[in-house]
Amino acid sequence: MKNVTLCYIERGDEYLMLHRVKKENDINHDKWIGVGGKFEDKESPEECVLRETREETGLTLTDYRYRAVVTFVSDEYETEYMHLFTASAWEGELRECDEGVLEWVKKDKVFALPIWEGDKLFLRLLAEEHPFFSLKLRYEGERLAEAVLDGKRLL
Repeated sequence: MKNVTLCYIERGDEYLMLHRVKKENDINHDKWIGVGGKFEDKESPEECVLRETREETGLTLTDYRYRAVVTFVSDEYETEYMHLFTASAWEGELRECDEGVLEWVKKDKVFALPIWEGDKLFLRLLAEEHPFFSLKLRYEGERLAEAVLDGKRLL
């Protein structure tokens, strides 16, 4: 079981998206996701998201919100707890990422990109300003087989 963070940085009606095309053996290969990564020993979710965002983008977040915990269960990979954040302010200059290509994408265009089915669920919840939530997503291969929001089955 592992803990990771994911952050969607907002600039008006856009998200900073990472097109994962540079890493070998990447579960997210060719998918578009936010920025983030694995916890280091003794890190809190906030410390992890700040460090990972700085490492992947060069940006230092100055205004961010902890929005959800998403539990990913898969028939192929170990269980993952993803701590989901959004951010609306930062300092620094965007730089190239060694894990993929960073691009500002209009929020209404994100759903047309190759993203995980479960990501569509939590992106909608973020857009609706849903209060802090727990979302469990169970995958069979790349197919979303089950989704449970705050203990209530959606799919």
